[in-house]
Order: sequence, then structure tokens, then C-alpha cells
Amino acid sequence: MLNSLPQPVVELADLHKSYGPVEVLKGITLTARQGDVVALIGSSGSGKSTLLRCINMLEVPESGTVSVAGEEIALVGSPPHRRPADERQIRRIRSELGMVFQSFNLWSHMTIIENVMEAPLRVQKRDKAEVREEALAMLAKVGIRDKADSYPAQLSGGQQQRAAIARALCINPKVMLFDEPTSALDPELEVEVLRVIKLLADEGRTMILVTHDMQFAKTVASKVVFLHQGKIEEEGTVAEVFGNTKSLRLKQFLIAAGHG
Repeated sequence: MLNSLPQPVVELADLHKSYGPVEVLKGITLTARQGDVVALIGSSGSGKSTLLRCINMLEVPESGTVSVAGEEIALVGSPPHRRPADERQIRRIRSELGMVFQSFNLWSHMTIIENVMEAPLRVQKRDKAEVREEALAMLAKVGIRDKADSYPAQLSGGQQQRAAIARALCINPKVMLFDEPTSALDPELEVEVLRVIKLLADEGRTMILVTHDMQFAKTVASKVVFLHQGKIEEEGTVAEVFGNTKSLRLKQFLIAAGHG
């Protein structure tokens, strides 16, 4: 019988990452398949953001493997000097990963449309007219088409984060990575950004997101992963993790987050 599961887009196997004597990730194994929305939850310091940053090699794990769309990232050297073996491979794989950070990381001297067009033009070497048309479509998707010629400083925090999402989408990524995308925003601006991410989830985009918002995780995730002290303490569907919690630590975390 043929395997009917969607193809894995991101595969992590036995990932370990330390900062000096502190081991932050302690053997993480995780798969995100095509169309999955994986929510990473857990207390501050549990390793969520580090895990996300290991996927696109902003952090290099001491051991374990990272594969994107079936291609394993080649690493060489021994800890603490382990590094990517092929920078061209890293650039190519990063061009398939859309990353949205807590801080918006927009170029302040460029207009919003210039920010969104930068990677497709510089990295992917695509046609300028085609990229501009797509960039405007992405800005329309996130609700700020009218801000195309504005500079980041002229936008609210929520608008800047939506511009950052449009920028990540414009490279046509295989997977979107979100690292606490609303943590720097006021609650009323947070809603704008969460609406856009929900729209992307409904489109069937593959996403891995770190979030502190349990209600949002319940709304968008197809899979929830609870990290505790660098390990996966519990994972499953929304119904399993929130409705049939097995781990005492997760129960305590959800109570503290107001979802017990």
C-alpha cells in the first residue's frame, strides 16, 4: 500500500544545541509535512526559538540533522566549531524558507515595496516587473497595498509585521517560519497579524510557528509541540494536546497560560 501522507517539508532528527555549558536543545526529532501548521509552545527558555533558528542555520546544532524538502543540510567540523559545509546550499535552502521574526527587520532606508522585492531580485535573480507585480499582490493579501511607497517608520508595528510577512511570502517559500510574530505588538495590532497568519493557514501553507498565544495555536495549528527544558514533552493534534493532556508539566503550563 502506498504511503498517502503528504511529503515532509522539514525534518529534524536528534537535534542538540548548546551555548557554552548550557544545553538548550536535547535531542529534538520533529517532522512538518506539506500543509502542516506546527505550533511550538512552552515556557520562556524551553528552546522554541533556538529550534526554529536551527532550521535555517541561523544557529548551527552540535549534532543531529536538518532536512528541508528531502535535502539534508551538510555540516562539517566538531562542536563548538560545527558549520555548514556548503554556503551555496545554505543560500539555496534559505531561499525556500520564509522567516518572520519578533522584530520586523525591515530596511529603514527602503520603501515597503523595495523591502518586499529585495530578496527575489537579489537572491533569486528574478525579473523586476514580475517581482513588483507579485510584491504588490502580497501586500494586498496582507492588507497594506496602499503602503507600498511608504517607509517602515511611517507604519504602525502591526503594519510593519504584515510587511515582513509579505516579504517572506514573495520568495515563494516551501515553509514559513514565525518566531513569536506578535510579541512586540500591542493587543489591537496583534489581531491584524494573527488574521493574516490564519489566512495563510487556511490556504494550506506549511508553517512552523513559535507562539505564546494558546488560543491562536488552537485556532490555526494542525499539530502542537510542547517543549520543556529542551525536549519535546508532548505533541499531537490540538484536540490531543489541549483536550486530552497527558503531561503534568503541560497541564501546569496551560493553567499558567489561562487554558487549563
